[in-house]
Amino acid sequence: MTDHQHFASRFAIDPHAAAAMGTEQLRENFHLGSLFEPGRISLTYTHYDRMVVGGAVPLGGALKLETIKPAGTKSFLERRELVAVNIGGAGTVTVGDEIHQLGARDMIYVGMGNEMSFSSANNEDPAKFYLLSAPAHRTLPTRLLTIANAKQLDLGSQETSNERSIFQFTTTIETCQIVVGMTQLATGSVWNTMPAHVHDRRMEAYLYFDLPETARVFHFMGEPRETRHIVMANEEAVLSPAWSIHSGCGTSNYAFIWAMAGDNVDYTDVDPVAIGDMR
Repeated sequence: MTDHQHFASRFAIDPHAAAAMGTEQLRENFHLGSLFEPGRISLTYTHYDRMVVGGAVPLGGALKLETIKPAGTKSFLERRELVAVNIGGAGTVTVGDEIHQLGARDMIYVGMGNEMSFSSANNEDPAKFYLLSAPAHRTLPTRLLTIANAKQLDLGSQETSNERSIFQFTTTIETCQIVVGMTQLATGSVWNTMPAHVHDRRMEAYLYFDLPETARVFHFMGEPRETRHIVMANEEAVLSPAWSIHSGCGTSNYAFIWAMAGDNVDYTDVDPVAIGDMR
């Protein structure tokens, strides 16, 4: 591991252990902060479907993605696929000999076996690449998907404080197991994914962003009849085990990137939870 990249690990937690945790224990096990450190790649290797969650903020030169010990491979993508979503200024992702330009909210899928690096177009307004990686079983083509070309679904209403636009990225391409998209809440709307659901076949991770510095999102997790919450600031992520709901309510509107890995790539494969059944 070089000075420009570091990693941490998170072990899997069962629902009974999570139910007994206090605030700090919940944060230590599920909350991911400090993802976007200038000039560095920060990765967290999780034991939830072996998903890796991280961030890369290139400054003054390219940042090459290197392997980490938990992966057990000579290169990071030797047996993995990866999605990078840019939530900062303009930047580039180099995959092999190909250079891809990514503006704000653009996404790139990189298949198994590739070498890659990240760069910013302007150090005064650097790119911020949110990274998501899961094990892969075969190599699929690299695909750049701009926010303008994402599949958009407009859902919710002002009356229920959840008027939002969902941008499905990976549902329009083939992946091995990773599913990634973004949700933007309209002004005055604060609730996401309520009524809630679970999907025992897939874990999930949320990155909350475009949140004012003084605002927070209260992210709800836990089994439907044993819920807990974690307070989230801007550009922080949270892990959601397959047994847990994943929902949030903000003190203002915001955006979030959702990513799943596990048994299938069917976006609609969920088990709904009625609001009246939650505790």
